[in-house]
Amino acid sequence: MLIATIGEVLVLIPARGGSKSIPRKNLVPVMGKPLMVHTIEVAKKCKHVTRIVVTTEDSEIAEIAASCGADVPFLRPVELASDESLDIEFHLHAIKWLSLQENYHADMIVNLRPTTPARRSETIDHAIETFHVHPEADSLRSIRLASETPFKMWLINEQGFMTPVVNMTGTRESFNCPRQKLPLVYWQDGYVDITKEETLLKKNSTTGDLVLPFIIEEETIDIDYEDEIEKAEKQMKAKLSKNIRLSPITNQLRKVRHPS
Repeated sequence: MLIATIGEVLVLIPARGGSKSIPRKNLVPVMGKPLMVHTIEVAKKCKHVTRIVVTTEDSEIAEIAASCGADVPFLRPVELASDESLDIEFHLHAIKWLSLQENYHADMIVNLRPTTPARRSETIDHAIETFHVHPEADSLRSIRLASETPFKMWLINEQGFMTPVVNMTGTRESFNCPRQKLPLVYWQDGYVDITKEETLLKKNSTTGDLVLPFIIEEETIDIDYEDEIEKAEKQMKAKLSKNIRLSPITNQLRKVRHPS
């Protein structure tokens, strides 16, 4: 597939300066580099990516991102960089700024969070190609089989009794069903999300109504806590030490394992 047929592909890397779980998380060293640098480097290797923009409110992060080859054309407003800030907020800020200041528009916007450092550029390119051949979709979101099922999860009500989180349609007690009878459930893993300008502007959403699934089989860690940094490094070192040919990307699950 030729890049010319896909058009302008903008990668947005959200890298705010604040973090409660790991202070200055995006600058914490992982494999000898600031965490966010791994995401910039993998984006630069993607054959379909035409521009990489880091959106941050932090001047130090902006300086390091620019030194690694990413564009940092603006600083994100501080009020859009809190723990409670939504993805839609930094997406809208970025595309509106680029439109007004540069008359720049993208055919698709790829969201790569820095907290997943062990990505493959081939996987991101495959996600871009998959989204491109489904123009009816509002967005694409990477998912993987969930290790636990909500059909066996509970809430505790105000009276202190349990109520099921969800019941399968046509079944009175999904929580008592054999696991093999329950629907497969997927977890959004943050590996890659893709959306369109029109989805953001017309639907005020990063996902819209028609969300295309992109199944991830690779083992990756989304770093939220300090103990996960060491796990991510071990995972990355293992991949490097194997020095074997990467397996083909199929976007199909080879083995189904139902949660207990």
